[in-house]
Amino acid sequence: MARLSDPITILKGIGPTKAKQFAELNIFTLGDLICHFPRTYEDRTRLLPIDKMEVDVPACFRAMVMNTPRTAHIRKGLDLTRVQVADHSARLTLTFFNNKYAAEQLQYGKEYIFYGTLTGDFVGYSMTNPIFESPDSLPVATRRVLPIYPLTAGLNNNTMLKAVRQALELCDPPAEILPEAVRREYDILSADRAYYAIHEPANMAEAELAKKRLVFEEFFVFSAGLALMRAARAEKKTAAYRDTEMQPFYDALPFRLTGAQQRAIGDMIADVSSGKPMNRLVQGDVGSGKTMVAAAAAYLAARNGHQSALMAPTEILAEQHYQSLSKLFAPLGIRTALLTGSMTPKQKREIREKITNHEIDLAVGTHALLSDATQFADLGLVIADEQHRFGVAQRSKLSAKGDDPHLLVMSATPIPRTLALLMYGDLEVSIINELPPGRKAVDTFLVGESYRPRINAFIRKQVQEGHQCFVVCPAIEENEDLGIKAASVWAETLQKTVFPDLRIMLIHGQMKGAEKEAAMAAFARGEADVLVATTVIEVGVDVPNATLMVIEDADRFGLSQLHQLRGRVGRGGHQSYCILTTHNHNPDTVARLKALCKTTDGFRIAEEDLKMRGPGDFFGARQSGLPAFRVANLSMDLQLLKDAQAASAAWINTEGTSDTPEAIALRQRIGTLFQRAEGTMN
Repeated sequence: MARLSDPITILKGIGPTKAKQFAELNIFTLGDLICHFPRTYEDRTRLLPIDKMEVDVPACFRAMVMNTPRTAHIRKGLDLTRVQVADHSARLTLTFFNNKYAAEQLQYGKEYIFYGTLTGDFVGYSMTNPIFESPDSLPVATRRVLPIYPLTAGLNNNTMLKAVRQALELCDPPAEILPEAVRREYDILSADRAYYAIHEPANMAEAELAKKRLVFEEFFVFSAGLALMRAARAEKKTAAYRDTEMQPFYDALPFRLTGAQQRAIGDMIADVSSGKPMNRLVQGDVGSGKTMVAAAAAYLAARNGHQSALMAPTEILAEQHYQSLSKLFAPLGIRTALLTGSMTPKQKREIREKITNHEIDLAVGTHALLSDATQFADLGLVIADEQHRFGVAQRSKLSAKGDDPHLLVMSATPIPRTLALLMYGDLEVSIINELPPGRKAVDTFLVGESYRPRINAFIRKQVQEGHQCFVVCPAIEENEDLGIKAASVWAETLQKTVFPDLRIMLIHGQMKGAEKEAAMAAFARGEADVLVATTVIEVGVDVPNATLMVIEDADRFGLSQLHQLRGRVGRGGHQSYCILTTHNHNPDTVARLKALCKTTDGFRIAEEDLKMRGPGDFFGARQSGLPAFRVANLSMDLQLLKDAQAASAAWINTEGTSDTPEAIALRQRIGTLFQRAEGTMN
């Protein structure tokens, strides 16, 4: 009996060359192969009469060969074989290209089972290159549910099918990890049945049951892993904050906090007073005032004699945080410093010395805070801004500079509750769902290309009133096939032919980090009227003077991404606008974009986006926050996710430390998952 850890090269037909192709799909062992699941299935179990088959829909049918196949040599390298077949309902002409096998095997007067796609119209129907086999042979290509696998160059579905079948014959599938009581309660197949049925289902219903089991298993393992992480953290101890008097902080603020901000601060005070390290996510829409919650946390840490570190994803953001927080904290006697990579070695050395000597209470910075050279005297609080830019490893590295410091994570990406449980399942969540007073909602409009003159006139009007504008394009370079606006070309067009008298600036992802930062900083200082950009500005600088955001080819973006981009304007006291342009007239696309025009509630938009596009698109290119599920689809399997989370929570409470075979296998699987995910999951 082979083992799951054995290399796939022990299989017949897989030598070094094939093994390299399998490696492209991360398949190295028999276990990897058995866990390489079909992406879809072709249901070839139903036999249809010829006259009931639909054009362009693959189908199986049984028919008799009505003449001897004739092969014509059309030109060098092209032979064409034609044959007529019929059943009780109709006749059909089959055409095979360069298929000697068909010409030899199909015999006049005999019946075969065919599988193919009908083409043509009422003038005449035909079929090209159908698969066929004898009705008395074992079902191989027809009369079965055929799994279709994810493939790579050099590997076809047949090779994958044969390899998986061999692996299942040679070794047992992965061990059972779901307790029998859980399987019974949620109607879940056993592991051995599910792993066979996912690859060789007797029918589509069995394929669905197998998929349900594997989706549930993935969610169960992940949820149980998070629960164990929470349990381990609950055992950690830290000195409880004694001084939680916040009035001096509130008195120093030039405005009143919203109810949502006060609730988040209340959650945080409860955490730091509990004697356990805080692990909290503050999730709020763009402009909802998360920074003030972070400031309250830093104030509390300083009152209790501890230092804080606030890590931002870009130098500009770090600088903005530093400017606002140092101004707020100076009268309160809290010493703030900025530490970024672009400072001179001398500047960095001086700041680091002050941090080490506890002459600084709050260090604001970028990745420079992670450097080994940055040593804290008493780091009691870590604040990470824009969580999706920092992985677990970076978060841990900063936390390791203190003795189990409190952790506060700020995210401006509204995430549906179910996804938040996955992305931040090891964190407690506070939601800020109110905008500060004085913030006006951004008016959003969806228009077609015919509105271009009016858009240009509106840009000019905003600039004449002393404001600035963003213009966002989906691409950097021009691509005629896609027919979408490219930032580099559009910036040139606007400067040369539309607004020769205005100051147009360009920023995109291919620019060096320092160049991007400099361009954004210059725009923030008012040195340009219009900034043409790609989504590089999605998480970016605060420009209160920017009142207009034009998003070209808006159908190319996810709703949540559009909402994030829209959040770049409306940050001052002036009424702000967002104009979405599209050439796309697809009713679903138009409905999706209109949904954005109707609401500025990021959480509602996020739920809508998840329903319409699924989580991959929901997070754009930054899917690193999500675990890599093999079978589960977060937009389709939400009920199963909830069931698995409930089941795993109950299991942790009753059997989390037991020594049943399932419990041991589950703990091993959890260890493997979190090792694989380290640095990719946030």
